[in-house]
Amino acid sequence: MSHRILLLGAPGAGKGTQSAKLADEYGVEHVTTGDALRANKDMETEYGTPRSFMEAGELVPDPVVNEIVEAALDDADGFVLDGYPRNLDQAEYLSEITELDAVVFLDVDEEVLVDRLTGRRVCDDCGANFHVDFQPPEEAGVCDECGGELIQRDDDTEETARERLQVFYDNTEPVIDHFRDEGVLVEVDGEAAPDEVFARIRDVVEA
Repeated sequence: MSHRILLLGAPGAGKGTQSAKLADEYGVEHVTTGDALRANKDMETEYGTPRSFMEAGELVPDPVVNEIVEAALDDADGFVLDGYPRNLDQAEYLSEITELDAVVFLDVDEEVLVDRLTGRRVCDDCGANFHVDFQPPEEAGVCDECGGELIQRDDDTEETARERLQVFYDNTEPVIDHFRDEGVLVEVDGEAAPDEVFARIRDVVEA
């Protein structure tokens, strides 16, 4: 049986981690907006190619994103969709082009999200990723891989994290309401340990 799963959640909720595990568990495609756009950046649409917008540093318009995602889903024998839809128009479009087996929202308190987003540390030399709480280095501030200095990126500061979350709330809350109104949304506590969160999502998918 091919599963068609949509995973929703704010930045820092763990969508990427859980989506990859689900795709591996069920042998389906892990479809993200970014990957789909990069894989189809020269796809011709009536609005132009994604490349034309990406190279100009502009947001790719919804109709173009919609076409790219639809092509990715059509090619997939089952999927886990992560990072789309980002707004109500995209959510309504998605409901028209496919029937989802499970829509899961990872519910995580804002302060927990901020802690997760601001706790990331990156090696200034080799780029290895760590987290002060969930994946700390053996020696504070020092990369386990190469001994380089661990730094906090500008986009991992509290101010930036809260700005990212506000954008999510403004744009994506209507998406959550859309699927809740359709009666298909299931909320899962995303604050538990990753394996426990995964087990809960799997229960929803297999219900």
